[in-house]
Amino acid sequence: MTITSPHLGSSEAWTDAKLLFALEEVVEKELNRHLKVTKDWMPHEYVPWSDGRNFPGFFEDGEAWDPQQSKVTDIGKIALVVNLLTEDNLPSYHHEIATLFGRNGAWGTWVHRWTAEEGRHGIVMRDYLLASRAVDPDKLEAFRMQHMSEGFESDNSHSMLHSVAYVAFQELATRISHRNTGHQSGDPVCDRMLARIAQDENLHMIFYRNLLGAAFEIAPDLTMQAVRDVVVNFRMPGHGMPGFERMAAQMAIGGVYNLRIHHDDVLSPVIRFLKVMDIDGLGPEGQKAQEELGLFMNGLDAEARKFDERLAARAARMAARKG
Repeated sequence: MTITSPHLGSSEAWTDAKLLFALEEVVEKELNRHLKVTKDWMPHEYVPWSDGRNFPGFFEDGEAWDPQQSKVTDIGKIALVVNLLTEDNLPSYHHEIATLFGRNGAWGTWVHRWTAEEGRHGIVMRDYLLASRAVDPDKLEAFRMQHMSEGFESDNSHSMLHSVAYVAFQELATRISHRNTGHQSGDPVCDRMLARIAQDENLHMIFYRNLLGAAFEIAPDLTMQAVRDVVVNFRMPGHGMPGFERMAAQMAIGGVYNLRIHHDDVLSPVIRFLKVMDIDGLGPEGQKAQEELGLFMNGLDAEARKFDERLAARAARMAARKG
């Protein structure tokens, strides 16, 4: 992919290869910082193994799953399944970023390290769900097979900058989703497990956010356009799973992830930290993207207010029925 940048001159153009090379030193710096602050952890230490027992099938003494066996709230179950199925598509995510970022040098080292760290999340969540009997194991496996069989294709794979911009927001969105799921789960063990996963996601967000900041310095117009595109068209990576729309609506009502959270806790913090709306000296396309980004954020805030009002009205109706 080749895009002409106003900051380079009419005869020069950024390509993904040039951008990858230009950002290699930043990736190495951020990788070294990440390795110094991250802490390895053991997934098996967060699983309540003593709650586990055999399921029917190979074992004659297997006990069938029953909804009453679960300690987790209804909204917690829904969010846990969505979060786990999202993590399950790790092979596809690895393929996407390895194709875009490469497998050599600092970029390749980061791609493999990120994949290894993300792998823990799916391991510990599935072990927790099965040991605690939080969800129907047969349905969970059927969902996994269906979701992974369809694969995953990123909305932002058409350029390296779009991919970097997307993960800067998406990693924070995933962190927030995990933390809120833990808070809403009704099980302190689940809350502690998801808090640990959220720590990883936060460090991943910082890596990509800092990389995005460096991209603004070397190619501000292109980066602004990428951020505009990503923010306006943002979708969580699990959008393709079976029943996602219905489950996402339930998670929104349940306070796990909704428009207000998306605006206030995901998009705004990254935009504010990078001072995206304060960047000046942009060319015509960069200025246009910046203006469109501002308009979109204002519109999203208005939509979030309407959602908050509907949610409050719903809560009032439910309270009146109980009263």
